[in-house]
Amino acid sequence: MPALYTDAQIDALIREPKTLPEGWPRQIRWRERRGHARCEIDVEGREGGVFRLFSRKSKNHLLDFSVGLAVLVPRTNRVFRLIRCNGKGHRHRNQVEKAAFYDFHIHRATERYQSVGHPEDGFAVVTDRYDSFQGDLDCLLSEGNFVVPRTPPPPSLFAAGKTDV
Repeated sequence: MPALYTDAQIDALIREPKTLPEGWPRQIRWRERRGHARCEIDVEGREGGVFRLFSRKSKNHLLDFSVGLAVLVPRTNRVFRLIRCNGKGHRHRNQVEKAAFYDFHIHRATERYQSVGHPEDGFAVVTDRYDSFQGDLDCLLSEGNFVVPRTPPPPSLFAAGKTDV
């Protein structure tokens, strides 16, 4: 089975800067589905790619969560998962290497997994970069080269020039 993207193309898609819109957390709409809450937001990359930031968290298991980055494949209705940062809510098995573990882990799309018929992001490695949903999100935003707008702090009562008290 031919790979949709080579490893070099996957790396380029991940490295493409992706600017989140101002106030993006307020645009997220969580939907409940079979014991989980899910959400997604589409973002344009600086080079013209269209990407999806997606998330899932269990309503019952604190460590069962996932945040991912996918690219919307041009001229198709396909979504290709590039990276997924998962919690410690399940045992993962790398099918090709026949290695399994139960820990926080990061999935990454590979040419190799595609070419042998496994899901593009079936390969994963253990990580100690996060241990919570917020840490997972922060890791994915960094790994996925997201540009996060910084909201300025509210004006201070002690700002220069303030004279009425």
